Amino acid sequence: MEKHHYTQEINITDALMARINELVSHYPADKKKSALLPVLHEVQDAHENWLSIELQNKVAEILELKPIEVYEVVTFYTMFNQRPVGKYMLEFCQTSPCCQRGVEDLMEYTCQKLNVGIAQPTTDGLFEVRGVECLGACGYAPMLQLGDYYHEHLTKEKIDQLIDDCKAGNITFYDK
Repeated sequence: MEKHHYTQEINITDALMARINELVSHYPADKKKSALLPVLHEVQDAHENWLSIELQNKVAEILELKPIEVYEVVTFYTMFNQRPVGKYMLEFCQTSPCCQRGVEDLMEYTCQKLNVGIAQPTTDGLFEVRGVECLGACGYAPMLQLGDYYHEHLTKEKIDQLIDDCKAGNITFYDK
């Protein structure tokens, strides 16, 4: 497998730094590492939904950690992206209930419709299809998560509508 080094502009604004400081303030002064997960979420959200090595190093510097301590967390959790990703991340649940209800066929359908493979952004950078572990909505299978929202009882028609709504900018995918 070919390795790529992606670079991104690091932009720790005053507002972002204030938010980081607010998050860190919830923990004892000698336990800044405890703020790592929420800080990574905030920093990723402020940087087009991904974290370059350089940006991870910046987080380590801010929290006074060794860079490896940040890398370990970023590489462990699938919610942190280490490369540019599609704006609309269609994360299909791939555990047993969703598979039994046809999620794999729906993922294949979605990939064909968008002309991409799994974990490959569309050429316009709008979409990416991923399989993820249980999203805890087994009674609503098959389902996917888009940002903060679940889309349940999926069908090809519902996927077509979701993609059209995203393209038209008519979809909310984060609560922030």
